[in-house]
Amino acid sequence: MAQSWENPRQEPETGGADEYARSGVDIAAGNDAVARYRQILGEWRHPDQLDAIGGFAGLMRLPGDRERALAASTDGVGTKVLIAAELGRYAAVGADLVNHCVNDILVLNATPLFFLDYLAVGKLDPAVAAEVVRGCAEACRRHGCALLGGETAEMPGLYAPGHFDLAGTIVGLVEIADLPRSDSVEPGDAIVGLPAVGLHTNGYSLARSLIPAQSWRERFDGGTYADALLAEHPSYSQAVRAIERVARVKAMAHITGGGLLENVPRTLSENVKAVFDQERWNVPPIQRELVARGRLGHEERYRVFNMGIGYTLVVSDADAAKAVAAAPGARVVGRIEARTPWEPRVVIESARDA
Repeated sequence: MAQSWENPRQEPETGGADEYARSGVDIAAGNDAVARYRQILGEWRHPDQLDAIGGFAGLMRLPGDRERALAASTDGVGTKVLIAAELGRYAAVGADLVNHCVNDILVLNATPLFFLDYLAVGKLDPAVAAEVVRGCAEACRRHGCALLGGETAEMPGLYAPGHFDLAGTIVGLVEIADLPRSDSVEPGDAIVGLPAVGLHTNGYSLARSLIPAQSWRERFDGGTYADALLAEHPSYSQAVRAIERVARVKAMAHITGGGLLENVPRTLSENVKAVFDQERWNVPPIQRELVARGRLGHEERYRVFNMGIGYTLVVSDADAAKAVAAAPGARVVGRIEARTPWEPRVVIESARDA
């Protein structure tokens, strides 16, 4: 069996060990919670609501307008805020938050309209709060998105000194005719991947358990571990719009918590599967380091981390070359195949699997 980059220290995988759960995050419990939410919300549905919970964003038809809809999403940046607080790099997580939310509604082809932030602290430091909001404001300006305001909550006793939490809500607009349609995806289509630059905003509980705080300022990959861990969660808006100008995009996915294994199926119908060829893209050094340190098995690494792909688009095979040429860093990373009911929704091929 060929040895690949995936474990550069030549250490054996742990196999079934769930390092993410040991670091305090239970993905299975999260999935169970979402299933319960669906059951609760299935009891009543607003007549102008266009989709159910579980997607990257929610859709609401504009009152009195049958052609357009509002797309909305809310999210946070996870325990990345602990690293930002320790290192005093506050503006970066503000930009991360906006970019993450922009990408979530971009999956529905929506253009951002406005954004609201929520900053919760144990003890308010006005200078720190201003830096966080500055990061949000600058990212909103880059997207032509209004920062309408938000909430700053001071809650002593709930947060340790110096700690904070950050979340945000975005609302965008989309023509209903421009919504991607999963039922148009068919075997033979190509999967185009846009590169990730790091962990983005997911997997940080595991990353912090594998790279402790005392190591964050150590040299790594031409910088420090801190630089790699705090690399900005990019917006894929420009790249996606460039691809859409030359190719018909059938489906898109933002690769966040759950990785390729859980995010890509959210935009595909049940009768197809996504087959990825890992040899077609590069994985950021920080993720290769974490895989090695945690001795993460195949499934866990692709479920916890983005593993080098931040966003996927499905286009016809005939449009694939044009799509790749339109956006810097874009690559054809896989293909769509027919799926039988007992097969997985996502398959990731690599040298290790050969």
